[in-house]
Amino acid sequence: MSFVSSTGSTHIACVMVGLPARGKTYIAQRVCRYLNWLGIYTKVFNVGNYRRKNAGAEQPHDFFDPSNPQGAVLRQAAAVEALIDMFRWFNHDGGVVAIYDATNSNRERRELIMDHCNRNNVQVLFIESICEDESLILSNIMQVKLKSPDYAHTDPENAVADFKARISHYQKAYETITEPSLTFIKLINVGSQVIINKIQGYLQSRVVYFLMNLHIQPRSIFFSRHGESMFNLQGKIGGDSELSPRGLQYRSALPGLIEKHLGGEMITVWTSTLRRTIATAGLLPYPKLQWKALDELDAGVCDGMTYEEIESEFPDDFANRDEDKFNYRYRGGESYRDVVHRLEPVIMELERQHDILIVGHQAILRCIYAYFLNLSHDELPYIQIPLHTVFKLTPRAYGCDIEKYKLDIEAVDTYRPKPKITGHSRSSSSHSSVQSVVPQTTS
Repeated sequence: MSFVSSTGSTHIACVMVGLPARGKTYIAQRVCRYLNWLGIYTKVFNVGNYRRKNAGAEQPHDFFDPSNPQGAVLRQAAAVEALIDMFRWFNHDGGVVAIYDATNSNRERRELIMDHCNRNNVQVLFIESICEDESLILSNIMQVKLKSPDYAHTDPENAVADFKARISHYQKAYETITEPSLTFIKLINVGSQVIINKIQGYLQSRVVYFLMNLHIQPRSIFFSRHGESMFNLQGKIGGDSELSPRGLQYRSALPGLIEKHLGGEMITVWTSTLRRTIATAGLLPYPKLQWKALDELDAGVCDGMTYEEIESEFPDDFANRDEDKFNYRYRGGESYRDVVHRLEPVIMELERQHDILIVGHQAILRCIYAYFLNLSHDELPYIQIPLHTVFKLTPRAYGCDIEKYKLDIEAVDTYRPKPKITGHSRSSSSHSSVQSVVPQTTS
């Protein structure tokens, strides 16, 4: 089973620990998404998927009874197969951080994992989620477990009873982490208490920093670009321009749209420090906070120019940005990569908060959207975030629900599609599109 590492780089396995319905998969997916967003190649290896592939889904609860020898053999085989794939991914696919998602709920299983990781030169960080709040456990069962393939064709009431019986089987053999030699973080009752032990190195510290800001309670993030600005009408980028007359209409209509979809709940509004976002949020009757970190991508010497002017004055820069839009940095300005790292404190605060509305800018909202939807750096700069549209993102264990609400107020279309590049030439589609569009109301 051992593999020889093909590189000298650090490999880290984040090993989940805990009883079922304690949010382990939710945490695993969130850590994976966060690290990939920062550019750290990360992948989740979910042992349950291997078990379902080999033994079939919809197994009754006694399959998970420690005294069931057939079930124990099949579950052990799934755990080992996931480990083998994890080491193969490290050594042949350039993986950096793997998240090994399973209960790993006793000392014997953790010793097995440590033994194989030590022989493959992989650092191990155990992440244990402990929860004794019955309401949170039941909520997790209802929101996550009943939607899994294990209960695809089971009556919900019977599924809840079966899953509770499954938990009781795991409780018989569960041993919380007490081994002082292990590197671990314990999250107790959704992070209300955090215990860490022997954390080492930059990557482990980043994971711990993220987990200390994470909660698993349901919430939504709303966001919208500012109303149409005068620079939008003129096809100019950057700047600190005022709203156009149609942007002012959007400002007036936004409170009613938010109230309709909040259902009377309170929300905090975040804006940048630029006039167009502050003005757009001006009539919203909620607490407001300005973030310098939410200011639009800095276009440097190109600030206030149109794309046609940039192509004429800086043709090489214009071509380089089309070649690699995520990494291209404007002269004296920023790249999308720079913005991602600038937004990390914002992301951390978003993970700590409940419902939030962000009134922001196109590049900034692309970065936030890519974080929650787990999109690649190649996709990020081309996400469509139209004007006069509110997005609602609701994070789930296995993804993120998206709803869009577009007001019937016209605005220019500022979207610039990814150019088709052949050799050194670019198709005409590389030019910015600034045209009036009639919006359709969607939900």
